[in-house]
Amino acid sequence: IDSVVVVDSVPQVGPELEFYIFSDKTINYDSVKNYVFRGFHMHWLEDPDCRDQYSVIYESGEQTAIFSNDSKEPILVEERAVKTYVRWSLKGTYLATFHQRGIALWGGEKFKQIQRFSHQGVSLIDFSPCERYVVTFSPLMDTKEDPQAIIIWDILTGQKKRGFHCESSAHWHIFKWSPDGKCFARMTQDTLSIYEIPSMSLLDKKSLKISGIKDFSWSPGDNIIAFWVPEDKDIPARVTLMQFLSRLEIRVRNLFNVVDCKLHWQRQGDYLCVKVDRTPRGSGIVTNFEIFRMREMKESIIGFAWEPNGGRFAVLHGKSPRINASFYHVKSNGKIDLIKMFDNQQANSIFWSPQGQFMVLAGLRSMNGALVFVDTSDCTIMYIVEHYMASDVEWDPTGRYVVTSVSWWSHKVDNAYWLWTFQGHLVQKNNKDRFCQLLWRQCPPTLLSQEQIKAIKKDLKKYSKIFEQKDRLSQSKASKELVDKRHLMMEEYRRYKDSAIQLYNQQRELRLQLRGGVDTDELDSNVEDWEEEAIEFFISEEIINLGDLM
Repeated sequence: IDSVVVVDSVPQVGPELEFYIFSDKTINYDSVKNYVFRGFHMHWLEDPDCRDQYSVIYESGEQTAIFSNDSKEPILVEERAVKTYVRWSLKGTYLATFHQRGIALWGGEKFKQIQRFSHQGVSLIDFSPCERYVVTFSPLMDTKEDPQAIIIWDILTGQKKRGFHCESSAHWHIFKWSPDGKCFARMTQDTLSIYEIPSMSLLDKKSLKISGIKDFSWSPGDNIIAFWVPEDKDIPARVTLMQFLSRLEIRVRNLFNVVDCKLHWQRQGDYLCVKVDRTPRGSGIVTNFEIFRMREMKESIIGFAWEPNGGRFAVLHGKSPRINASFYHVKSNGKIDLIKMFDNQQANSIFWSPQGQFMVLAGLRSMNGALVFVDTSDCTIMYIVEHYMASDVEWDPTGRYVVTSVSWWSHKVDNAYWLWTFQGHLVQKNNKDRFCQLLWRQCPPTLLSQEQIKAIKKDLKKYSKIFEQKDRLSQSKASKELVDKRHLMMEEYRRYKDSAIQLYNQQRELRLQLRGGVDTDELDSNVEDWEEEAIEFFISEEIINLGDLM
């Protein structure tokens, strides 16, 4: 079937689905009949409170749990006693678990098994950006006759699409996907091979011969590949930007005295930063940033990271304990300005919020978990805190919360994960026995246009009362479950009250007959028959000596 659209992403549809089939070829309807509805895979997006989810591995890997993030306390969604590693797909639809005989994909409201792939000894996996394919790697299965080290699978059908040999898994990911998921590329010695989807065949039926190629990277926004080649005798090193469909080299930069290069694309593909380590004569290693123009830094570079949305980037440079954090802005005319530099920071890692603007400078592991929360709109430090021996930092997909954790895999005591706001305020401390790992569940891209997003931000005050009411509810001592239970009890009481009043009114005539026509429904209905009687009774007695009062 060339094109089948299955209506299975609407919760109200149920197991009886309609198929809309468009094809100019013969259709095998048996394959359609064999389709099994496995539930709504994006159920978590229907949460009325828009909670994000994350996975937690603890008890030294024996337990895996899924939680919904809540400012009061995590809400357990699912828990399994399975010794496994886990990984989320790129849009959060699937949760992959690793097993000796292969991997399994889970999803839906109750995290039922959606698909499984048999690949003995699988140790690494990768999802395509469109979540249609998954790549598995096993060092145990490769043979010369039948390539089995790397296998690409079709997630929907569970079928093997193609196998590949693997010379070395030292640099994972071996396959790098184009941003639209329609192609993937692989680098071998002096060769760059680009494959088309779904045929899994070489683009134009041949590989590119690039002598000495060391690394490559796709542009996140266009059909462009960047790669670099080291120096060879009198031939300088070079960085090349190539339009891969036409094989046209659109930009080439020659570099001299190069030791190593690292390619860093800005998330939208608007900029490429090439970190170049050089060895000029008479000095040690110095670093240049080629953003196809950047000043030289004669200090060792510890970290570099682009802002996800925007033209800013951050650099950690220097030597401990004198590590500096510098922030730069790339203007539309190509000029690069230094915005701010913070001296003497205890940091070895940079973590931008997925939404940009906010970031965490972290001193992980050997730096004892120092954390600096920075607002880069005006380059102010919002908070300086510490999570002792923190080994990992993970932002949630919305950029509202960030988690720091001490993994049992790197440190055997104080294993826990702490939840912070983007401003650096501590929200929760969650201790888990032999806690190992926390991974946030990713979300698919928004369906709203930029104009719709701007309109929502403009009219945000209209929704503020609803948000404030929800905030007050979440901050109250009674949990949401208890409040819902009280609402249910109140509704039951009101229904009972209404039915009792209705029955009371229906029995009015019977009451009058039984009481000889006397209406006792109202207190003042028979005033003439009242009798008034005064009753006095002794309460207490107290004797006071007047002499004591003089």
